[in-house]
Amino acid sequence: MKVYERDLNKDARVQGSPLDMHEGSGSAALRAANLLDEFKKNIRQGADKKIIVNERAEIIFSDHDTKPVEDFANEHFRPEIDRGALRKIFLESLQPETVVWDSQFVSMEKQKEGWLLHFKNGLSAYADIVVASDGANSKIRPYITDIKAFYSGFTMVEINVYDAAKATPHIYGLLNGGKIMAFGNEKCVLGGQKGNGDLGFYASFKPDENWATNSGLDFSDTTQVLAWFKKEYSQWSSIWYELFENATAPVIPRPIYCMPLDQTWEALPNVTMLGDAAHVMPPFAGEGANMAMLDALELSECLTSDKFDTLQESISFYEVNMRKRAAMAAKQSLENGQRMHSEGALEKMLTIFGS
Repeated sequence: MKVYERDLNKDARVQGSPLDMHEGSGSAALRAANLLDEFKKNIRQGADKKIIVNERAEIIFSDHDTKPVEDFANEHFRPEIDRGALRKIFLESLQPETVVWDSQFVSMEKQKEGWLLHFKNGLSAYADIVVASDGANSKIRPYITDIKAFYSGFTMVEINVYDAAKATPHIYGLLNGGKIMAFGNEKCVLGGQKGNGDLGFYASFKPDENWATNSGLDFSDTTQVLAWFKKEYSQWSSIWYELFENATAPVIPRPIYCMPLDQTWEALPNVTMLGDAAHVMPPFAGEGANMAMLDALELSECLTSDKFDTLQESISFYEVNMRKRAAMAAKQSLENGQRMHSEGALEKMLTIFGS
């Protein structure tokens, strides 16, 4: 098996905000791969604690004093881990030279019983089976289906702050090592602390799909982005300004997409996909990475099972189940997104977390 990875090397990219692993999906995959012990060594103790605040950054809800201790036997326990740490665990579990770096996929063509893959670096490779795990803008997905994602109605402006204790002391103190969810005026600010002391935040609102392109904003100029925030979030407290004043450029606008909940296609004999390539969804239920890990687990079980007569049957069985559960997770994500960006969002979210 080979993993052809677009990144130049394992350190080429800054990893995003922490992830929480769910029992029955992400944690199940870790357990099956015998990586749960290594995962436990790297979880962020207390990072799953949260506060909910209003637009003035007044704490309305906090579970910092009531959150139960880490307990992997509890189905509701969702331990957090930095993306970089999780990626490192996966990479170190692989056989040497499994990952072929600097291999950005360009195209592929049928050859013999398999596929000849072509990469941007000019090299090619033959594969008996191709598994697309190349994200929301997958270049392999069109070989399987022409179904495209739709715009969810939400755009998230990503903000990263280095050395947050010094750069953003007020927000850093408010977080107290955990996460924050702020709601007001049909907008959100969501964020949390990373293991290295940095912060990852998102200003989430409901513009047109092409807002980032048509806004005229230079997202490498944090002064411009701050001016936008002051106008767009005009009823929000000035405490939030320090995020933009100290953000690491560029700030990144991310229109949020979702695959149709009823998508379907005929399984191919030797090409399939998993993760965002198969079922990109909004992040408002925290299911994206968990679904991807469960995809990998279930696909590996199907491909190695002796209950199927052909590879195509095993791929079809996997894809039917994958689409069904991914649609349920995406529906929950879309509903949460609507709730979080609605009038009275604060009260609605308090009802959910209060229960």
